[in-house]
Amino acid sequence: MKESLHLKPVSYVNGSIYLPGSKSISNRALLLSSMASGVTYLTNLLDSNDTQYMLNALKKIGINYDLSQDKKSCHIQGIGQSFQLSKPISLFLGNAGTAIRPLLAALSLNNNDVILSGENRMHERPIKDLVNALRQGGAIIEYKKNDGYPPIHSKGGFIGGCIDLNGTISSQFLTSLLMIAPLAPKDTTINIKGNLVSKLYIDITLNLIKSFGIHIKNNSYSHFYIKGNQQYQTPGHYLIEGDASSASYFLAAAAIKGGSIKVFGVGKNSIQGDIHFANVLEQMGAIIHWDNSFISCTRSGLYGVDLDMNHIPDAAMTIAMVALFAKGTTIIRNIYNWRLKETDRLSAMAIELKKIGAKVEEGKDFLSITPPNSFKYASINTYNDHRIAMCFSLVSLSLVGVNILNPKCTSKTFPSYFKDFLSISKFY
Repeated sequence: MKESLHLKPVSYVNGSIYLPGSKSISNRALLLSSMASGVTYLTNLLDSNDTQYMLNALKKIGINYDLSQDKKSCHIQGIGQSFQLSKPISLFLGNAGTAIRPLLAALSLNNNDVILSGENRMHERPIKDLVNALRQGGAIIEYKKNDGYPPIHSKGGFIGGCIDLNGTISSQFLTSLLMIAPLAPKDTTINIKGNLVSKLYIDITLNLIKSFGIHIKNNSYSHFYIKGNQQYQTPGHYLIEGDASSASYFLAAAAIKGGSIKVFGVGKNSIQGDIHFANVLEQMGAIIHWDNSFISCTRSGLYGVDLDMNHIPDAAMTIAMVALFAKGTTIIRNIYNWRLKETDRLSAMAIELKKIGAKVEEGKDFLSITPPNSFKYASINTYNDHRIAMCFSLVSLSLVGVNILNPKCTSKTFPSYFKDFLSISKFY
């Protein structure tokens, strides 16, 4: 029998939350620190499955680091160059897209011989556009099973040059190229084909690269120019922001059943695009306050919205939950890339929202949600997807509560999520 967590109906939420480190920033910072010259001291590192896969891989590559006992601080001795393996290795990376994609790119430099694999779901997540781009730069890469998907055998050879990249599937492909191109022997030009998804995640990447001493020319997100033969320099100490996607659940809870919630670890100067989730809540009627070190949300009347949310794909899932408590229909558009995440999130969200009584229309790249006349108690299948588990915790803000199956899947990004959620909750 599946493990489950019953959440009783919550009457009111109030309080403060201190966010764990951002997954996106943590894995980028670990990789850049490893290739930089000097020692980097990372603080507020996320302790999760995805960061552990990255750390395990770096150790196997030969990087020396010292991880604190609470796993939230890490001192990394950078090698001041790209990775150069002394022998062939194999890396198992679970379902961590933020690990397998940039590591494939980083290990495609020089003559590294490496096989990268993961869980079954990872072997269903497309990587063809990144492989095609790396091959254009000289990399020798073979698929071990299915064309276009991991597992992958890379034999190095990337030197840079002129590269065309499909930008419509995942911004992580571009992120991976941007992080390794400065270390390539030749200059690199990346031309984006199609509309680039999740541009705000590219801003995170460019900001981090700049923190490690390298500037990349960005021409309206359609062309990127990167000078080769550069070296990353340690910033010394680097504080990892709280995870803005994870902030969305607590801000949403306040919008639905506040009280007020203050979320510490992100603020008005955050480099993460998902803080714009708070702007959407504001459009729906919530009261938002921005500070340098926190964002707060206070309850007000909520109304449905019809918005393109391609720029905040992870946090947009939380809007689907807020829609259950808003007046009128909410339509979330331009979210095809939900289908390529830890599970097919568009289909999964539609199925589970219907279980609790919502009227839902699922399109190829949109989701329309009309609130239920009355909520139905349901057991929510989480598809081993951390964000679905966290999203549906918000159903407990109705009068019926909810049962979450496989609640421990939140360990991918937020192991203490349910403990923190209960800490702000008052019950009937």
